[in-house]
This record gives sequence, structure tokens and C-alpha cells, in this order.
Amino acid sequence: MLQGTPAWPCLTHLICHTCFKRQEKLHRCGQCKFAHYCDRTCQRGAWLNHKNECSAIKRHGKAPNENIRLAARIMWRIEREGGGLTEGSLVSIDDLQNHVENFGEEEKKELRADVESFIEFWPPQSQQFGMQYISHIFGVINCNGFTLSDQRGLQAVGVGVFPNLCLVNHHCWPNCTVIFNNGNHEAVRSMFHTQMRIELRALGKISPGEELTVSYIDFLNVSEDRRKQLKKQYYFDCTCEHCQKKIKDDLMLAVKEGEHKPSQDMVKEVIQFSKDTLEKINKARSEGVYHEVVKLCRECLKKQEPVLGDTNIYLLRILSIVSEVLSYLQMFEEAADHAKRMVDGYTKIYHPNNAQLGMAMMRAGVTHWHAGLIEAGHGMICKAYAILLVTHGPTHPITKDLEVMRVQTEMELRMFQQNEFMYYKMREAALQNQKIQVMPEPSAEASQDLFVKKQ
Repeated sequence: MLQGTPAWPCLTHLICHTCFKRQEKLHRCGQCKFAHYCDRTCQRGAWLNHKNECSAIKRHGKAPNENIRLAARIMWRIEREGGGLTEGSLVSIDDLQNHVENFGEEEKKELRADVESFIEFWPPQSQQFGMQYISHIFGVINCNGFTLSDQRGLQAVGVGVFPNLCLVNHHCWPNCTVIFNNGNHEAVRSMFHTQMRIELRALGKISPGEELTVSYIDFLNVSEDRRKQLKKQYYFDCTCEHCQKKIKDDLMLAVKEGEHKPSQDMVKEVIQFSKDTLEKINKARSEGVYHEVVKLCRECLKKQEPVLGDTNIYLLRILSIVSEVLSYLQMFEEAADHAKRMVDGYTKIYHPNNAQLGMAMMRAGVTHWHAGLIEAGHGMICKAYAILLVTHGPTHPITKDLEVMRVQTEMELRMFQQNEFMYYKMREAALQNQKIQVMPEPSAEASQDLFVKKQ
């Protein structure tokens, strides 16, 4: 496995650079002033990979972008261990495709800029690599960079390259999923810590001789758009059954049926309005103006609801955003209503063991719990737990968190069924005696794609 690196500048001081745990107070590296760690244990664990980076950042005066840092870490590892196959690797990074020959003019311009910046950052005393090899490494990162999430799996925080993973081909309806497991660093003694790792997990029974596949991108797009994205980002034409037969496209483009079925012109108008609104929403989210996000979503839903079907992807995208932002603003009852519609739509579209479905179901369950809807909340949390047991496994931090939620909501549900009045009285008292748990701040950095491409 090749070491990943924290990617987004706004998060580098909030994420431990070893275990990727997110917290407000981290220890900063005294030399480069860039790397941050939970404690001395994490700092010592990172030193092998950070040692050269630390002196290079100090000499350079600042940390370069994530692609350059990752390329440097890869080359320092090659300098330490040599090229070719390393222990546990099925393929070396030298043998991975870089697709540089397929780059367009804009991509070639970005590549040249990255190579120039890398040469400025790379220490003169380190092993020197030729321009062609440096370009190869950046090409590999460009089409094989893997999204790394924080320790709870809730937010994209970095990028890494894992050669073995690059051998697994794409399918829009795959039989496997790939999960980044940060490991467990909670134990006081480091000997009990578990290592960070990439896991290729089966989504169901796989027959002998059947090819293992994963989905490189989120399934929540019509087949034509998925194929365009795959061609642009990974340089191949998807020929899977779901793309060829356009399976589920009818659900993703559903419109209202019945006596008042909308005209094609009306559908086009609403979809264009939805696209325009999503651009405005992204701008408002990036600026942290969440009340404006809610206003835009409500206006868009008012336009969508008489026209679009319950599984239409433009409706689902708005429902996903508004339920997340309303939860953050602690408007839980309205958020729960939108979250319920969202997961109902997702359930009809996604693979039953899709990780995105499991995460959405978990968030919807927690939102319902906050809204005091214990029966629906517990049911969603149980469904989410069943999915994440498959996609993430029982030892993943988020699955463990979900198991605690499942047990807690089960106890609360029993109390609710025995005496509804007493349950709400005790719940009210409990919430008054503790600080209100604020939902995670909505983030534009969260990525649903398996691999991340430099934008």
C-alpha cells in the first residue's frame, strides 16, 4: 500500500495526518508547522513517511498541493525500498497505466505545471528522477487516486494510491466495494492499535471464476452521463449491462403519472431550473450560507413536486442537500420528512448493499431520532447497520458507532412502546441536562466517487 496524504487545505489543521481522525485540537509538527497529529503516538507513527516531507516543506517555505505531496511520498518510498514489486503487492506502480497519451490540452497544461512545481519542491539531495517518470507518477495519481475519508467515513479528507486496487475493473452494478478502514487508534498502548488499510469487500455471493468488480463512480446518474464521466475521467467506454440496457434510467428520470402528467416542455423546464438551482446551492454551501441553501431548496422542491417522480435524480439531489442542511440547523422535523423521501427513492435505485445507501439511511435514522420519531428512526438505523455490516464490516469505526446507536434506539423504542408519555418526559429531561449534539457541518468536499480526480 502506498501512503495517502491529507488533501484539502481547509482540513489539514483539523485532521490527524496519521489516522485521519478529525478533531479541533491537534499537535502541530514543530519543524514544518504543516502536519498535525492526535498525539505523540500518531506523530511517531508518521515519521517514516513525514521525515523527508518535513524537511522539504521547511526548505520550500510552504506545503504544495496534495498531488505533489503524494507524488513526493511515492518517490521517497521508491528511494527507500527500490522500484518493482514490494511485499504484498501484485503490481508495481511502474506498471500502472498513466493515460498521459489520452490527456487533452488542459490536462497536459496542468501536468506540466505539476511537474514544474514538483521539481521546485523535490530536495536536491534526494534521488533524482527523469521528467518522463515524474509525468508517469502524476498520470497514475490522476486516474488512480483513491478518495480517503476521515476516521468515521463521513467526509473525504485526502487522496492515496493503492496499486493492488487498480487491478479491479469497473462495473456500474458491481459485486464488491472498496472501503478505507482507518484502523483503531483508541487504545492507550500503541501495540493494540490496528493498521490503516484498504478493504475489498464482497456485496453478496460471488461464484468461482466470476470477475471481481467495483464502481469507480456513484451510480446515481443515468447511463449516458455515467459513460461520459467514465470516458472523461478513466478513458474507457463502459459496456456493462446497466449501461447498455439503460437499466434504472426510467426511475432516475421519472415524472409524475396520471391525469395531470406534465408535458415534455414542462419537464425540461423544471430539470433546467433544478440544474441552475444546484449551481446556486453549491455556491451558497461553499460560503457557509446555509439558510440561503434551505431557501433555494424549498423553492426548487415547490417547482419539482408537481412534475418530477419520487425517484427522479434531480429531486433526490435536492432532498439530500436540504435534509442534511436542515439537520445541521436543528430543524429536525422538516429534515426528517425530506430524509424519508430521499431514502425511499434511493432504495428503489441503488444496489441493496450499496455503501451510499447505507450512509444515507444512517443519516436519515439519526435525523428521525433527533426529531423524536423513535419508531422510524430505529427502523432506519437497523437497516443502515445491516448494509454497513456488509460494505464496511463489523470492525470499521462507523459500524461500531452504528451498533451503539442501534442498541440505544432499541432500548428507547421499548420504553416508548410501554409508556409513550413517560418516554417523551424522560427524553425531554435528558436533552435539557446535556449539551445538544449538533449534526456535522454540511461539506462540499464530501465525495461519493470511489476514485478522486484532480478538478
